[in-house]
Amino acid sequence: MQTRSNSRRGLTLIEMLVVIAMLGSIGVALSGMIQFFYQKNAFLLEQTAALDNARRTILDAIHSIREASYGNDGTYPISAAATSSMTFFSDLDNDGSVERVRYYLSNETFYRGVTDSAGFPPSYAGRPEATTTVAFHVRNSSSTPIFTYYNNAGVPLSATSTNVAAVSAVTISIWIDLNPNRAPNTFNLSETATLRNLRN
Repeated sequence: MQTRSNSRRGLTLIEMLVVIAMLGSIGVALSGMIQFFYQKNAFLLEQTAALDNARRTILDAIHSIREASYGNDGTYPISAAATSSMTFFSDLDNDGSVERVRYYLSNETFYRGVTDSAGFPPSYAGRPEATTTVAFHVRNSSSTPIFTYYNNAGVPLSATSTNVAAVSAVTISIWIDLNPNRAPNTFNLSETATLRNLRN
């Protein structure tokens, strides 16, 4: 004769509710952790992107400054020199025509303006300047100049347009900080170029 077993396999309603509550708690905890790590990493990724962009900007600017030459209209290679801006002449696109290049800071954004010459004799006057944004979140102040100029002996010069003929080297130093109220602190990127076409 066969005996029937009265034990049933399965979960009671209370056991199911406990399992659902535990899984829900684990899901909420995991979701919170993912959100926390995403927020932390999003800021770091944005900071890294800003630093990478600034690094490329400095390298491009240094290369252009290093190759500074007389303008198509015969203008001296450095047209203006200040602590937060610099205007010079360089063949950026290697087309044999020298462009007027202006780097300048405005509202914590670093810009590059490029002007092509036109006409005969060539002139830059009245020509449109193509402006591009090259770095964001630039935190330089009057005590931390972007441009520092040096003479042949390596002595720093005052950044005025009256002494551009004495400039033989330029240091670009950019301070980047996405959010001054949040760590990590400000990062400094700096590079120096000697003007090859003006070396004595």
